[in-house]
Amino acid sequence: MPRMTAVPPPERKKRVLADKKEIQEARIARKKAAKKKTVDKRKEMVRRYYRYRRLLNAQKSMLQNQRRLAKTFGHYFVEPEPKIAFVIRIRGICDMPPKPKKILQLLRLRQIFNGVFVRLNAATVNMLRVVSPWITWGYPSHQVVRNLMYKRAFAHFAHKRLPITNQLIEKALGKYKIICMEDLIYQLYTCGPRFREVSKFLWPFKLSAPRGGLKSKKKHFIEGGDSGNREIYINQLIRKMI
Repeated sequence: MPRMTAVPPPERKKRVLADKKEIQEARIARKKAAKKKTVDKRKEMVRRYYRYRRLLNAQKSMLQNQRRLAKTFGHYFVEPEPKIAFVIRIRGICDMPPKPKKILQLLRLRQIFNGVFVRLNAATVNMLRVVSPWITWGYPSHQVVRNLMYKRAFAHFAHKRLPITNQLIEKALGKYKIICMEDLIYQLYTCGPRFREVSKFLWPFKLSAPRGGLKSKKKHFIEGGDSGNREIYINQLIRKMI
């Protein structure tokens, strides 16, 4: 009996199988590339965290050395002026004149216990003085800025209040080489060149009423109240409100 020979598959079937194989290989290649890109981004974020930490530690060490030298030689050391402030609204609109109301709108402090970061210059300091009876403000530490960002920060993107993710940060601020939360924290705390863009990207912080309550909203902080500039003591208040 003659031996049967295998019939070759039709050309169309060959093309279909080849196309499927090509599509599958392209899908696998895209997955590998996406995974590698994600891993590289995470490594870059970790590198940035340690780089920022080294920069801040170096700055802190330099200030300590300058204080030590001034004390050794009997000189006075003038502390650097704070560059940013964190401003919290503590009173409503009752009996508020039009000018302070407009300033609070410009500062985006539309509700009680809203908070924002503000760059300190002559113009903003004068604005804060005008609305001093309705706000309290001061100079936040690096750790408090980190806690605020990780616990209370939301993004203002596409006219919506959205949770902050690294993907959203890169989408909104990637053109400024800002890709992660550590970039936002560094720009805010050091009042970096992209402070304005970062501040605009953030939704005003919605803080809780401070644990234990406020003492007196109508009195200045130096008089035993709560309003006005409380300098470094703003950190204690923020910790009660996070």
